[in-house]
Amino acid sequence: MTKKVLQQYKKRLVALKTRLAGEIEHIAKDTLGQSPRDAAGDLSSYAYHMADMATDSYNQEFSLNIASAEQKTLLEIDDALKRVEEGTYGVCESCGKPIAQRRLQAVPHARLCVKCQEATEGRRRRQ
Repeated sequence: MTKKVLQQYKKRLVALKTRLAGEIEHIAKDTLGQSPRDAAGDLSSYAYHMADMATDSYNQEFSLNIASAEQKTLLEIDDALKRVEEGTYGVCESCGKPIAQRRLQAVPHARLCVKCQEATEGRRRRQ
């Protein structure tokens, strides 16, 4: 991989990291910064119905799960940026072969080539 291509991937990784960090911050503010009643936009003085509380609780948990998945992706991006600096970016961590450019375009923080990724996922399904 040429230095120019490597820098393009680094730029994409940094942009993705910035976008995800912003999304996580937004989710955290919206989810954790408000009471369930405020989050639902309930301005009435009527009692809060249990079904509404359950829906709000589900929505909050769903948002936190999204933030958790994005946090995991952020860590993977950080690892990919380390690999860029170490000169090992774009090399499969399992077989040592180059990761296809097409895969890196789709998943710039990929650690494994498609073949090794499929093998890993196949093992997980069988467990």
